[in-house]
Amino acid sequence: MLRIPLILADTSTIVMALVGGLVVGGVAVFAWCAQQNRRLRASRQAEADTAIREAQHRASEVLKEAEVTAQRKLLETMERFEKETAETRAELKDSEKRIAKREDNLDKKLDVLTTKERNIDRAEEEVARRQGEVDRKEADVADLFQQQKDELLRISGMNRDEALAMCLKKFEEDIERDAGQITDRVLTQAEENAKDRARYITINAIQRFAAEHTCEAVVRTIDVSSDDMKGRIIGREGRNIRAFEKATGVTVIVDDTPGVVTISCFDPVRKQVAGIALERLVRDGRIHPTRIEDIVTEVAKEIDQSNSEAGRQAAMEANVVGVNRKVLDVLGRLQFRTSYGQNVLRHSIEVAHLCGLMAAELGLDEAVARRSGLLHDIGKAIPHDEAEGSHTKTGADLARRYNEPDPVLNAIGGHHGDIPATHPYTPLVTAADAISAARPGGRRESVERYIKRLQQLEGIATDFAGVRDAWAIDAGREIRCIVDAVRIDDRSSLKLARDIARKIEEELVTFPGEIKVTVLREVRATEFAISGRGKSDIEREIEKEDEVI
Repeated sequence: MLRIPLILADTSTIVMALVGGLVVGGVAVFAWCAQQNRRLRASRQAEADTAIREAQHRASEVLKEAEVTAQRKLLETMERFEKETAETRAELKDSEKRIAKREDNLDKKLDVLTTKERNIDRAEEEVARRQGEVDRKEADVADLFQQQKDELLRISGMNRDEALAMCLKKFEEDIERDAGQITDRVLTQAEENAKDRARYITINAIQRFAAEHTCEAVVRTIDVSSDDMKGRIIGREGRNIRAFEKATGVTVIVDDTPGVVTISCFDPVRKQVAGIALERLVRDGRIHPTRIEDIVTEVAKEIDQSNSEAGRQAAMEANVVGVNRKVLDVLGRLQFRTSYGQNVLRHSIEVAHLCGLMAAELGLDEAVARRSGLLHDIGKAIPHDEAEGSHTKTGADLARRYNEPDPVLNAIGGHHGDIPATHPYTPLVTAADAISAARPGGRRESVERYIKRLQQLEGIATDFAGVRDAWAIDAGREIRCIVDAVRIDDRSSLKLARDIARKIEEELVTFPGEIKVTVLREVRATEFAISGRGKSDIEREIEKEDEVI
């Protein structure tokens, strides 16, 4: 029990000693910290004073530099301003000089204009004076002219209408005489240029249509069932096609066109023989060189017999007798010849009939005329490798070989004007040949080309102002134009027809011979008489009274 207070007393002493030590230590630490703070503040103050002095020094230096820079820039600006001011002054001086010069020029121009104005005024006065003199002279001339007319009428003993009629008649006679001279001169020039123009038109037509016509005339197509049949036609290494071409004298074209083989040859008889022979070979199926020769020989004999029969039938139909059998055989070959789609054999028969009819009307020998017409184109049946020259020459040579009479020879050789006509039958054959070839439907023209040509012909006419309607008639040989009677008068109609004809010649390059241009102009006035619309009875009575008065 006594020990506890003692322990407690020691503990409090220790605590107080610790507290006192802590207080003393804290004071000592505080004093040290305060001393350190004072030293730090003194150091920082010194640094701040140094920085301020340095900043003040730098500020003074920067200020000096700024003053120097500002002064330099000020000097540069003043120099640049003075220089620009000097340049502006120089420009102003130049402008003043130019303005002064322009003012001088304007003053000079003003003086010139003033002078011209005075001259114009004087000229106007002179013109007015002269106009007055002219008016007075015109009045004097008119009076003098009227006096002369009155004197002439008094001397001639005619009135004004009679004198005018006489002058118009004289003027009309002079115009007719001049028109006749112009017509004669134009016709003479036309005759001089006709041959050259005709030759040009013919050559141009040949150039445009030679290829198409040749293709239609020399080519025939054969239908084949398959490409295998084409291979059989060609044969191994081409031996079948070579044998066929050698036997027939034609060219066989086997190309990529499906189902078609083409035969090309200028000789229509050889082309016909080759076509029939190839059709039989294709139909039979046995195609080899020996078979080809047999078939071609057989077909050639059949064609020769057909030609002979066709020649005899043609002579019988034309009522021509006594013709040599060889001539009839050659004549029959014309059944395979066409000219613009017209069969030449049928054409020859037509010409024979026409020649016979014309000869009967003229009192000539009908038999000779028919014979000349039937044989006139026989030269077209002779192959080119057997004779040279035109068909008229070769035909006349063939007929001469078989003792045809001279009128027939002259008609064959001269129906195209190659030789002079020495017998009256030659012009008959020429006329009949033209009639047969030129009749509508005699020669073929593709429908598309025909329609296009007619449409183009009508379009050319309707393009002209005043043309209301245009119709191509007579297979395109005439164009009739209906014009507006209000816009086109009679004289303009003549000029319009001539202009349309010239434009057709320029734009429609090829056309049959000549195209007639007809311009129709008419005025139709229509009015209707309506019952009850006439004058009343009272109006009629008033009119009667007026007539009596």
